[in-house]
Amino acid sequence: MGKNIQLQHGSVVLPTFLPDATFGVVRYLDPQDLIRCQVDALVMNTFHLMQKPGSTSIRSLGGIHKMTGWNRPIVTDSGGFQAFSLIHNNPKNGSLTDRGIIFRPEGNSDRILLTPEKTIQLQLSYGADIVICLDDCTHPDAPFEAQELSVKRTITWAKRCKMEFNRLISEKKVRSNEKPSLFAVVQGGRSIELRRNCAEALLDIGFDGYGYGGWPIDNQGNLIVEMLSLVRQLIPKEYPLHALGVGHPRNIVLGSKLGWDLFDSSLPTRDARKGRLFAMKEDRFNPDYLNNSDWFDYVYIGDKKYIKENKPVFNSCDCFCCQHFSLGYLHHLFKIEDGLFYRLATIHNLRFMTKLCEVIRSECHEDH
Repeated sequence: MGKNIQLQHGSVVLPTFLPDATFGVVRYLDPQDLIRCQVDALVMNTFHLMQKPGSTSIRSLGGIHKMTGWNRPIVTDSGGFQAFSLIHNNPKNGSLTDRGIIFRPEGNSDRILLTPEKTIQLQLSYGADIVICLDDCTHPDAPFEAQELSVKRTITWAKRCKMEFNRLISEKKVRSNEKPSLFAVVQGGRSIELRRNCAEALLDIGFDGYGYGGWPIDNQGNLIVEMLSLVRQLIPKEYPLHALGVGHPRNIVLGSKLGWDLFDSSLPTRDARKGRLFAMKEDRFNPDYLNNSDWFDYVYIGDKKYIKENKPVFNSCDCFCCQHFSLGYLHHLFKIEDGLFYRLATIHNLRFMTKLCEVIRSECHEDH
């Protein structure tokens, strides 16, 4: 807590939330919108980028920073979770082998093999600031044997990723101040033994940071606190931890208290587009109030009660949306499905997330 990560494209103060720019864009926003929301870094996805716009296009356009006009840090996820999800939803879409993940993209008859080496090659060619190793993702309720195989593969793949990473860095003569960080992912489902084995093996290999592997949310929508807490205990405090896929405001607060540093999810931006705007039940950002489990609230902008409401979404919010537009106008834009609504709503939810992280950091600073 209170630390930061120095990356090639800037410093990221922790803990923080990273919006998902899956295909190289946070939908409806440009880089200046994101900067005004005080976003420090973005997460992009190798699995999707390699298909759209395609790796050769990204390289032709100068890499992901130049292509997107975003000059701050970018984390690229390996694509393991997305490939697993595709196969989990329909086994005909592909399979996992010791070599890597074989999958058939939707609407495409060609099969693609995503190996640990390939995902490192792609992420480095894109120009990512944080590169994430390929891992064998599982559902938290998968049987022990499946979790055991996942951990074995994840460790083996992490070794291969580290070797390929070091080979390419040496081959390209990348200077130390330009070298991206390499993160590995701790798998193990709900097994204390497997999580411990995975964490210890990955620490022996040596990485710059570590991520939480597998679904972090249970079937009731609750954060799997015991496993997140365990992984934080297993990984020394000097290493940053990325809670992959954790993005609900309540879970950001809870995860930060457990010692996690980086959070990312498409939830805040997706909720914005669906008319679920973020607020607090108390009408200001109060660090003390976050200790109350019932602090968070939604504004459902489609409700009729907002038709003539001449006040902002959240009085304490300093975002462009809240400073200039009323609930009544946002309700109108939402009902006519105008693109301006999606932009303003996304700006609000992202600024809410970055402000929430500021409040969490200030609370941590006071605690120390």
